[in-house]
Amino acid sequence: MTGDNRTGHVEVEIGPALAHIDRLQADRRHRDSSGQFFVEGVRNLAVAVEHGFPVVTLVASEKLLKSAPGRSIARQLRSAGTPFARASPEQFRSISRAERASGIGAVLRQRVKPLHRIAPRRGLCWVVLRSVRSPGNFGSLIRTSAAVGGAGFILLGGAVDPFDPAVVRAAMGALFGQTFVRTGADQLRHWARRHRLQTIGASPEGPVGCHEVAFRAPPLIVLGDERGGLDSEQRALCHELVHIPMVRGIDSLNLAVAGGILMYEVMSRSLRER
Repeated sequence: MTGDNRTGHVEVEIGPALAHIDRLQADRRHRDSSGQFFVEGVRNLAVAVEHGFPVVTLVASEKLLKSAPGRSIARQLRSAGTPFARASPEQFRSISRAERASGIGAVLRQRVKPLHRIAPRRGLCWVVLRSVRSPGNFGSLIRTSAAVGGAGFILLGGAVDPFDPAVVRAAMGALFGQTFVRTGADQLRHWARRHRLQTIGASPEGPVGCHEVAFRAPPLIVLGDERGGLDSEQRALCHELVHIPMVRGIDSLNLAVAGGILMYEVMSRSLRER
């Protein structure tokens, strides 16, 4: 590591920085053990900084970074003493997963809260997940939750990774304004009971259509994975199971679509009640 005491800039070696970023993108165990993840792109980094995500290391290629807002963010972070790795265009492209490398990215600290530290009535609703087979579906759910004013996601167990590169990319910046909580089913049941929160599960076997249920804000919307649906423990959490009406012969929807329909149903009820 090298530094310039006159400017406060701290420059780090590019080789180790790139190796660390490669591992963060390829190895979940490394993401979890380090508590870090990588984002690239001007928009992602701007929104992350706006929401107070700590920047561990800034990586930028001056030749690739043509965006004036991107150059401004880089200057601000470097002036604040954020460690900085200077990359050539080829080096930056080696870690980029975008169609066109923007020339700026950062290693950020993950932010996952314990259940007892969140405000239960913040936001329109919470989405409860145990597993998601497609990271892209999870990223789409995050975007939809942000669009309706949802509070965030309560993750049961350790299967779902909100900092998977595919999730981060699909969320398109929406991830940084959402709250992520990791807990167990028993803890969630007691917490929801203590705060008198309504828990609604989505299932084709639900006796009531999602348009018929009386949502009490903010509900917990429990979604199963794409193939298996709700498991027995998730069902036990729910006060009510609801189905999404579909034409005859169709019995399932993409997880992101199903979750989006339910979230917008909650939003529609909320708007009508104002």
